[in-house]
Amino acid sequence: MARLLLLISLLGCLLQASCYGGSRPPRIGQAAPEFTVRDADRTVSLRQFRGQVLVLNFWATFCPPCVEEMPSLISMAQSMKPKGVTVLGVSIDVDAGSYHKFLVDHGVKFLTVRDPDQKSSTLYGTHGWPETYIIDRDGVVRRKFIGPVDWNSPEVRDFLSKL
Repeated sequence: MARLLLLISLLGCLLQASCYGGSRPPRIGQAAPEFTVRDADRTVSLRQFRGQVLVLNFWATFCPPCVEEMPSLISMAQSMKPKGVTVLGVSIDVDAGSYHKFLVDHGVKFLTVRDPDQKSSTLYGTHGWPETYIIDRDGVVRRKFIGPVDWNSPEVRDFLSKL
């Protein structure tokens, strides 16, 4: 019985790991969906980033994987900015106080906006966090990352530099 449960668990893990195997996630190679997010601090629209490589990161303060990837995202945002790479963080936090405290406590210096109604993340089909879309200078989605990423890895930096 224990072996059967182990086999079923292993099979489930393999199936889950291969969800995107052999095919591209939706939107790759297509124009990024246009959106405008307005919070108490600012209004941000996708169109304002035309001509830049955009790292569009959907995240939340209460999401442990989001917190895990934040230091490398901050570091990459600073070092890649001179190369025309811009990071936009879209937080789904409902609590504005927690959101602002997180930005200060973690030294988040890249552009962020809060979208508590999750309109922009829903437009992109994002249901888990963090999820990040790489959008090229022409507004085309080139890559999607699901889960935390080491934004300082040579593979990621090389990919961004080539765009």
